[in-house]
Amino acid sequence: MYLTILILPLIGSILSGLFGKKIGVTGSHIVTISCLIMSSFLSFIAFYEVIYSESPVYICITSWIDSEVLNISWEFLFDSLTVSMLIPVLIISTLVHLFSVDYMAGDPHNQRFFSYLSLFTFFMLILVTGGNYLVMFVGWEGIGVVSFLLISFWYTRIQAVKSAIQALIMNRVGDMMLSIGLFAMFAIFGNLDYSTVFSTSPYVSEVAITIVGLLLFIGATAKSAQVPLHVWLPGSMEGPTPVSALIHAATLVTAGIYLLLRSSWLLEYSPLSLIVIVLVGSITAFFAATSGLVQNDIKRIVAFSTISQLGYMVAAIGLSQYNVALFHLVNHAFFKALLFLSAGQIIHSMMDEFNCSNTA
Repeated sequence: MYLTILILPLIGSILSGLFGKKIGVTGSHIVTISCLIMSSFLSFIAFYEVIYSESPVYICITSWIDSEVLNISWEFLFDSLTVSMLIPVLIISTLVHLFSVDYMAGDPHNQRFFSYLSLFTFFMLILVTGGNYLVMFVGWEGIGVVSFLLISFWYTRIQAVKSAIQALIMNRVGDMMLSIGLFAMFAIFGNLDYSTVFSTSPYVSEVAITIVGLLLFIGATAKSAQVPLHVWLPGSMEGPTPVSALIHAATLVTAGIYLLLRSSWLLEYSPLSLIVIVLVGSITAFFAATSGLVQNDIKRIVAFSTISQLGYMVAAIGLSQYNVALFHLVNHAFFKALLFLSAGQIIHSMMDEFNCSNTA
């Protein structure tokens, strides 16, 4: 059942993308939405089993890297943090798919759009369920690539392509630092498995843990749009509004927050890392909120609001209030997706007018 949660969005994406001409636009809608509805239903069952029955699930599929110095498996972990992330990701993805049926009705590339949405959901599920840092990194890179495809979906618009390239390059900076952090983690701990890293971290020097913690935080800074790597998020509003609701509310931008939450056992042994995290989060929350006050584009206003709310989550992590950060992550995912979809409906009703000052 647990692996079915991951596989269903991938099946919908493959059917819609490769067989879109055969099944048609309506068939593409039915396949992708049905797969996500079933996956969402199974995620509620998983939530009940893991949270209320207190029975976390570990699944090892096969060996991936088997050498003398490193053993990595394709493994997936369903614990309380994972199932708490599955609910907002799958529910909001399902609702965005339903909203897109009408919103993208006039677009000639419906099948490609729905294939990208489902593929993005699949990689996000890989990220949150990965049983070690390398499997999580596969999902991390996957959502980066698919976000480029979604932001530049209207590839005939020069500004959309420019925004997608900007988002990709800014995220490459964070990905590079995260990959260096994983190399440092392997050099220090000898493994990338969660249990090994977290159980041995009390016996490692504080300097080494601080280096790893700061490298992981820089990776999270780019993905979760924290100052100074935040400029890609307002620009990425050039994509279709459902993309903004999915990527910039519940999934892509929360990946960095998830990384910090997952690494909380490591960060607790590095006071300097926590101080840096709370400072960056506080600055981002204030800076983005004040920047949003002077915007005219309705979607850019909501985008700066997203950056500010992510700053609150990062600041809560820096204060070691991980439960507060997770609560606000789930809460923010739902109301921000609603704000983006509402903004899209307003833009449609105003004949695709983005400027608030012109519609006042």
